[in-house]
Amino acid sequence: MTTPPAPHGAEHRRGLLREGDRVQLTDPKKRMHTITLGAGKQFHTSKGIVEHDDLIGRPEGVVVTTGKGVPYLALRPLLEDFVLSMPRGATIVYPKDAALIVGLADLYPGARVLEAGVGSGALTCSLLRAVGDQGYVSSYERRQDFADVSAVNVETFFGGPHPAWNLTVGDLTPSLRAANAEGNDAEFDRVVLDMLAPWDCVPVVSEVLAPGGVLIVYVATTTQLSRTVETLRTDGRWTEPRALETLLRTWHLEGLAVRPDHRMNGHTGFLVTSRRLAEGTVLPPRRTRPAKGAYGEDYELPTA
Repeated sequence: MTTPPAPHGAEHRRGLLREGDRVQLTDPKKRMHTITLGAGKQFHTSKGIVEHDDLIGRPEGVVVTTGKGVPYLALRPLLEDFVLSMPRGATIVYPKDAALIVGLADLYPGARVLEAGVGSGALTCSLLRAVGDQGYVSSYERRQDFADVSAVNVETFFGGPHPAWNLTVGDLTPSLRAANAEGNDAEFDRVVLDMLAPWDCVPVVSEVLAPGGVLIVYVATTTQLSRTVETLRTDGRWTEPRALETLLRTWHLEGLAVRPDHRMNGHTGFLVTSRRLAEGTVLPPRRTRPAKGAYGEDYELPTA
């Protein structure tokens, strides 16, 4: 039986630790330090010195001890660890939201994904992981400084340029329209928007998302949430949008002292999801009536 080829970037994250690998060292107080292994190098702490040569050639999940007798657990950092410690140009999409976006978008190997608002590249790493080498992630970022940071972060995580990623610096709508005008028509299976005014991009997204494709919009405030949803409804080419947020609470586990932690990851953003209708399709009218005053005094309820 032939062994399938390793996904891009995976070859440096499995097997024995080797020079150039990133390793996360955790001390007895759960404090973490990330180092890049190099022959003959040392990691200095107030608890003593860790020799890189004591890790190179050994499997991850081992414990190394400093000259002062302090043990450190050595593991390759997970994507979550990398994201939380990566250099930032813009606020990142946190792992709890990135995981939900991948799930709600129903991403799969080979999917064609349009991403707008790259920021620091945290979500981009999750998207690329999900679509694999045979997929395609086309990312748009309007700020050059953010694009530069995200490019470094993505290449650092995957160990080099990812073959399925294309990063464009510029606004989404004019960039896509210009590409289409040159005959480079693109069609995507999924679209993920993380920007201040995603409603401005609904028309062009409607043009490039395949029928049945999933749109995910990440917004921070209720006003952004409301305007995004109403724009999708008014556009008429989308299924009824739904919105949600995730609140993550960890637990303290110590013998019989099992209780919620005092701190939790609360609101980070809202996720709006919808799917592209086939061209010319008209949704049946909603049977639920809006609450009195929800749309203001001049709004007329549909009669159908």
